[in-house]
Amino acid sequence: MNELISHEAWVIISAVLAIGLLLLLIIRFKWQEFLALLTTSIMFGIAVGTDPNELLEFIVDEMGAELGQLALVIGLGSIFGMMLQRAGAAERIARTLVDKLSDWRILVGLCVAGFLVGTSVYIDVAIVILLPMLYQVAERTGKSLLYFGIPLCAGLSTAYTFMPPAPGPLATAGLMKADMGLVILFGVICGVPAMLMAGPIFGRFIAKRIYVPAPAGGIAGIVAAGEPSGERPEPSGSAGGGVDDGSEAATTVEGEGASLLTIDDERSLPSLTSVIVALLLPLILIVIGTVGRLLGGGVGGAFEFIGNPVIALLITCLVSLFFFGLRRGVPRVEIQGIATSALGPAGLIILVTGAGSVFGAVLVDSGLGDTLSAFMKDASVPLVVFGFIVASVMRISQGSGLVAMVTGASFSAPLAEALSASPAVVALTCIAIACGGAGYSHVNDSGFWMANRYFGMSVANTLKTWTVMKTIVALTGFAMVIIVSLFI
Repeated sequence: MNELISHEAWVIISAVLAIGLLLLLIIRFKWQEFLALLTTSIMFGIAVGTDPNELLEFIVDEMGAELGQLALVIGLGSIFGMMLQRAGAAERIARTLVDKLSDWRILVGLCVAGFLVGTSVYIDVAIVILLPMLYQVAERTGKSLLYFGIPLCAGLSTAYTFMPPAPGPLATAGLMKADMGLVILFGVICGVPAMLMAGPIFGRFIAKRIYVPAPAGGIAGIVAAGEPSGERPEPSGSAGGGVDDGSEAATTVEGEGASLLTIDDERSLPSLTSVIVALLLPLILIVIGTVGRLLGGGVGGAFEFIGNPVIALLITCLVSLFFFGLRRGVPRVEIQGIATSALGPAGLIILVTGAGSVFGAVLVDSGLGDTLSAFMKDASVPLVVFGFIVASVMRISQGSGLVAMVTGASFSAPLAEALSASPAVVALTCIAIACGGAGYSHVNDSGFWMANRYFGMSVANTLKTWTVMKTIVALTGFAMVIIVSLFI
């Protein structure tokens, strides 16, 4: 082999073949993403000449080392999101906006509502809860459901892929070893324009061209009618259905018996102020931690401690369990059940992220980072562009946004290290990867079929609306990444 081709060239060829194998296992053979990533890592390691026994020991060590903080953060974030979901936080935001705002202001308000909810609640669950609330509004105003639904979904999509503590951005930041405060900062800077372009602006444009009436009979009418197109595959068989958001497990919890957190009327909902404070609390604490690292000294150390993502989310979790649970008279055993149910989808996300980190570590150990960094320097390819392209290719190919972001981070992390990228560049690359993982949703994405059902549209119209909205989020966000990169 060495006589015919150099080691560096073989490593690159093996990496390309590894990506092909990963896509083949997920798309063609319907392997679960965790198994596909782990198997691909082993095959790649053996292909580049690593001793099999040393490779297995390396994989075990990397899995443990990479998931320390990340597992805690994802677990705590899932509990927090589930508590908000069961308390009716999303309903409170949506109902308040619909009641208080009018005309175009409600479009911006729905965007903001989706953005706030999307940081903590699984996106599919948020769509299930929030979108049916807009049916009556669309019916009363006579406007297309897209007029209200697209801005809401744009806010949800942007926050869910750009902003920690959502699972995808958390996983990406962890794999890239990025400063979480900077990721949040750049997520807001790049995400807000993307949200506004894909939400109010595109929503008003497409609603004039495609009229989607509110489903007769509300959500019951949609469920009774089934899929509008009759073409929907089983979510569990789609490439992204099992991992992208974990919402199947989260949604199941809703049907488990009677609950004091079941929202029967307006009076049982939490106050808008309490919901907004809860949603902003972890973000504020993490930003305080970033400020503490800049200050140094005793005060800076204290700020850094409470702003550590683990402590920030632990504080937020305890606050939400108390104010949305105990204080509202929810039995302790029910609160325990809510927290336990949240850890099912969290475990899946943690395992996929861990397998992605192993894949990245094997790539680093092979010397791929040094090889690609030399190529990128010669070709003048910025790190943010590389991360965006890898994540975009994976997203289009196999459907799962989480797998796309994990793969993009796995390939970009060794390059960031080899290029000695600054913390700001690393954080901005996380957002570029998020852009790649956010867009291009089509028939291999479970979210596509969720929109197809809850909007009651044909497949063709879902492509013209949902897919275009997601792609606008990705491309506008990436354009902002490029602009910001010029100043750091």
